[in-house]
Amino acid sequence: MTIETQSELAPLPKRYLVHLKPWQRKTVFALAFLVAWPVVMTMIYAVVPPPFSNVMILRLFSGNGITKDWVSLDEMSPHLASAVISSEDARFCEHYGVDWVEFQGVVEDVFDDDEGPVRGASTIPMQVAKNLFLWDGRNFFRKGLEIPVAYWMDLVWSKRRMMEIYLNIVEWAPGVYGAEAASQFHFRKPASRLTRREAALLAAVLPNPIKRKAGKPSKRVSHIASRIVGRMNQMGGYLTCIEP
Repeated sequence: MTIETQSELAPLPKRYLVHLKPWQRKTVFALAFLVAWPVVMTMIYAVVPPPFSNVMILRLFSGNGITKDWVSLDEMSPHLASAVISSEDARFCEHYGVDWVEFQGVVEDVFDDDEGPVRGASTIPMQVAKNLFLWDGRNFFRKGLEIPVAYWMDLVWSKRRMMEIYLNIVEWAPGVYGAEAASQFHFRKPASRLTRREAALLAAVLPNPIKRKAGKPSKRVSHIASRIVGRMNQMGGYLTCIEP
């Protein structure tokens, strides 16, 4: 076989990369890594607790540190998952990662002047995608990346696993991540002993954990928590997807 024939039969991607400039090849490899990382790690995190998230690492630059303590969903008060689903993603058990029924309301999210958005900005799978693999902030580019990752995680993980990971990596105060650390920080008790009201207060601060405080809630946060408790009372069979 001639050298020319071998070259003609070479894999197209390899032949294409040879003709790229160094910076172009680096860009291609970076994009390939960006795609491969969540695909591979999602499968690993199906059985292994994530040791950290992208948002945790990025937050280190703000000087807050990282306080976290992984606990299983069985070790958390059932009120917490109920409160978070009621507040952040009421159709969590019905959709497959992205809730297009509520998407317009998410895009048109309403803000208050002092303490950030009234409600969460995306479904729980999309928030897990953002926290684990992407970055914080509001822009359409990141939102576009969240969507396929959220679909992939919802395909690989059970809803119960999704909720367990979310409640262990989400930020509940500056540098405080996960239900156990949040419960200790705000209420000086383990997550297993959270009351319905305390769980609702924690859910109420999720849209802006930097400004809102669950342990010493403002009138605004207390009002939101009361609304969440009302929603929790109506959830009933909507939470079957996270049952053991």
